[in-house]
Amino acid sequence: MAVVLDTHALIWLVDGREGLFSPATLHRIDDAARRNEVLVPAIVFWEIAMLEVRGRIQLSKSCSAWCEQVQATPGIRVVPLTSSISIDSTRLPGDFHGDPADRMIVATARAENATLLTNDRKILDYAVTGGVKAIALGFARSAI
Repeated sequence: MAVVLDTHALIWLVDGREGLFSPATLHRIDDAARRNEVLVPAIVFWEIAMLEVRGRIQLSKSCSAWCEQVQATPGIRVVPLTSSISIDSTRLPGDFHGDPADRMIVATARAENATLLTNDRKILDYAVTGGVKAIALGFARSAI
C-alpha cells in the first residue's frame, strides 16, 4: 500500500534520521519504495522552503538542490496539487484544524487512498476519527 510522507517524515528520512522511525515503519517505507509508492505531496516542498527561509530547519544543501534530490530518489513520487485535492482540503469530514499545508497533505493521502506517515498529533488524532489513514512514525515524540 502507498504511503504519504508528512513534511517532517520526509526531512528525517532524507537527512538520515531513520532512528526516529520504528522498524515496522521503515519496512513499510521500503516496501512502498519498491513499488514507486512513497508519495510526497507537492505542498510539502512549499512547507520545507517556508521552514528553511524562516530558519526553523537547516538543509544540507540549497533548498532547490535538496528538493531536486528528493524528486530524483527512486521509489518516491511527487503528487501534484490538483484542483480536487485543493477542494477536498476545504471539505475534510469531521473536525480538523485549519493549517492549510496539513489539510492538503491529508487530502492528498485521501485522494491516493494511502496511509499518511506522521508524528503530528493533530493528524494522528484526526485519523482515529476515520478522516484519514495515518500511523505514527515510531520513536520520535514530536514533529517540526
